[in-house]
Amino acid sequence: MKNIFVGLCVALLTTVLYAEPSQNNIERKNIPMLKLNNGLNMPQFGIGTFLQGSDEICYNSVLAALKAGYRHIDTAHAYQDERGVGKAIKESGIPRSEIWVTSKIWPTEYGEGVTLKAIDKMLERLQLDYIDTLYLHQPAGDYFGAWKDMEKAVKMGKIRTLAISDFDYNDKMLDEFVEKVNIKPVALQIECHPYAQRADMRAKAAKYNMIVETWFPGGYQGKAQLLNDPVILEIAKYHNKSAAQILLRWHIQEGFSVIPGSKNPEHIKENIEIFDFSLSDGEMQKIRALNKNERFYKQSQEDLTRFLNFHPAD
Repeated sequence: MKNIFVGLCVALLTTVLYAEPSQNNIERKNIPMLKLNNGLNMPQFGIGTFLQGSDEICYNSVLAALKAGYRHIDTAHAYQDERGVGKAIKESGIPRSEIWVTSKIWPTEYGEGVTLKAIDKMLERLQLDYIDTLYLHQPAGDYFGAWKDMEKAVKMGKIRTLAISDFDYNDKMLDEFVEKVNIKPVALQIECHPYAQRADMRAKAAKYNMIVETWFPGGYQGKAQLLNDPVILEIAKYHNKSAAQILLRWHIQEGFSVIPGSKNPEHIKENIEIFDFSLSDGEMQKIRALNKNERFYKQSQEDLTRFLNFHPAD
């Protein structure tokens, strides 16, 4: 009996020491969690998949990210790489419950009775039973009708949380939307970085207890001004980090969710190595002082019309 008891103790200890990573795996990697307004916790840091180019490239990028410790993936139907995301998740060996997956419905899929079908197709492309956060991608078309279907999908267990992207076309748009819907958005995804710190939109998000998620935290599509800014480079040299790492760390300490994209495995690995140092209060203030209220991309009415003429392939 004594030998059996000892054997059971050894087996239990082995299980504890060598078990597959659980949801605590994220915290062991020092990636902070953000509590959403519906009580769920989301990894603050992740990888974005815009401009990956193909499902195969996206598959390699996301798989590299998951191996590096990422547990938050941001994609969209319009990016046309959801199949690559799904394949990487499936082949990573990481339990689905440990990975936060977000995607976005495109305006041509908006409308009550239309969006539910689009969600089912999205789940098929991703090879998933549910999506953690589903965004309205752009404020064009029948987004109120789309939201009604998205709310139904939440009740059906297909979606866990709902959010909005680029609802900053004008000052009233976000307020008018959030005050009319039943399930409130958990996040607002917008352009935000040291040159455009978006105090007005951050205040609106805070009003509704939404987190702010920033796309292109280091600049927009090849515009590298931020990465070459003397203040950023000086701070990077002091910490023996890259300019990109300093920018990402600034976003984290500002409380944003941040989703940098890359196809380069070395950059993907480098981007997540920002949790072994902190920026001082003085350094944070120096970066805040760079604000010019200068966005790299601003939507026009022509953009919103153009969105309705683009139909992503299924």
